[in-house]
Amino acid sequence: MTSRAMGQAGTRDTGRHLGVALLVIATAQLMVVLDATIVNVALAHIQTALKFSGGGLEWVVNAYVLTLGGLLLLGGRAGDQFGRRRMFITGLLLFSAASLAGGLATSQAWLLTARAVQGAGGAIVAPSALALIATTFPQGPARNRAMGVYSAMSAAGGAVGLLAGGLLVTYASWRWVLFVNVPIGIGAALAALIVLPSAAGTRGRFDLLGAITGTGGVAALVYGLSNAATGPDGISHWGDANVLAALTGGAVLLAAFAVIETRSHHALLPVRLLRDRDRVGANLIMLVVGAAISGVFFFVNLFVQNLWGYSPLKAGAAFLPLTAALLAGSAAATVLVSRIGARPLLMAGGAASTGGLYWLSRMTEHGTYAGELLGPGLTIGLGLGLLFVPLSLVALARVREADSGVASSLLNSGRQIGASIGLAVLGTVAWTVVADSARVGSARVGSARAHAVSRQVAYQHALATGFDRAFLVSAGMALLVLVVAIAVTRVRRADLSGG
Repeated sequence: MTSRAMGQAGTRDTGRHLGVALLVIATAQLMVVLDATIVNVALAHIQTALKFSGGGLEWVVNAYVLTLGGLLLLGGRAGDQFGRRRMFITGLLLFSAASLAGGLATSQAWLLTARAVQGAGGAIVAPSALALIATTFPQGPARNRAMGVYSAMSAAGGAVGLLAGGLLVTYASWRWVLFVNVPIGIGAALAALIVLPSAAGTRGRFDLLGAITGTGGVAALVYGLSNAATGPDGISHWGDANVLAALTGGAVLLAAFAVIETRSHHALLPVRLLRDRDRVGANLIMLVVGAAISGVFFFVNLFVQNLWGYSPLKAGAAFLPLTAALLAGSAAATVLVSRIGARPLLMAGGAASTGGLYWLSRMTEHGTYAGELLGPGLTIGLGLGLLFVPLSLVALARVREADSGVASSLLNSGRQIGASIGLAVLGTVAWTVVADSARVGSARVGSARAHAVSRQVAYQHALATGFDRAFLVSAGMALLVLVVAIAVTRVRRADLSGG
């Protein structure tokens, strides 16, 4: 064989190796992201099986979200210090074991503990996955393509979770929304052992005080926001003692974390990562995007089931066009980012997301899927696809390899905290408007039994009005993406293309 042929063969082997590595990383990331929504469809079945109260049932979701959000920074730094492949595999095995335990749960405490451990595993996997892309794929087109796939999986996970949950609950059992992770997680861990590069971590002292204050601060903030929103009964929880204590405690702990990190020689979050305006802009945009889109999956799902009579499976399928548009947007961004840079894509993605969310706010209880949801879904999906690829690239541009894990966790934390903020704010807006509109509607139709149907119609209109107001606020949040992209980001194409 000639040297040229050997070189071509080596290139093909490297390409195949990187392709399998990307498949493993993307599969793990999809599994972590979709588990935040896949159980939503199964909650009614879980409530019946394990006798959850209405208030306790929300912790099936919150237990996962709380530990995932709270431990992301710690998980990212652990990958930097102890080796990213090692922590990636550890996180996958922990996630798989917790999923098996959750699927076998026979009590509420058992299931909630398993969900919390799942979140801890996800907090190790997610930043390690993004950091492995940055350290495994060479800068330029190869890394851009990898980021495109990773970003698509990250963004599509919520919609995929709703559809997968609907399928599993309809044709199997609620337990399979957890069991399904076991073979996938173990398979990904074994494949990672073979195809992902092994690299020693950066040894150094562990920032214990930073870990305690940072993890505690984020967890308290997520907990407070998760419980703050006005509920379907129209009662506000923002003034509850537990909520105020959690939000205040979170703010104090995060302030202490900031002081500690500026003085620590082995910081959990090195201050140097925050001196780059482009990186700060990317993380701020991710925070806003997380807040804006959290209401899309949550309230659209409620809208089509409560007002249009969709089954859980049909509701999940309603998100397929959005997912397809998101994948198309990610593919386009992968090609365009090295040609036109990140800033134009962020501006276009912000504009499309804003327009799509505003369009979504025009939905009515008498509308149809083709007439009122398909178009906005395609527009939002395209906008998100254009955003996620450049955001990931900018967040990791010019980052030292030793800091890639914590830089990745910072981006993931921003999205997680943003989602908590978004659900708290949008939930308060939606249910407050629903309660006010329902009172007005009831007053108009009176209280006679003959008007029962009219009151039901009035309540359906109140639901549509409240959900639409939440979508309108989401559009306002998305508009901030455009503002930040214009005012803050200045990243050069050379920093993303390797040129």
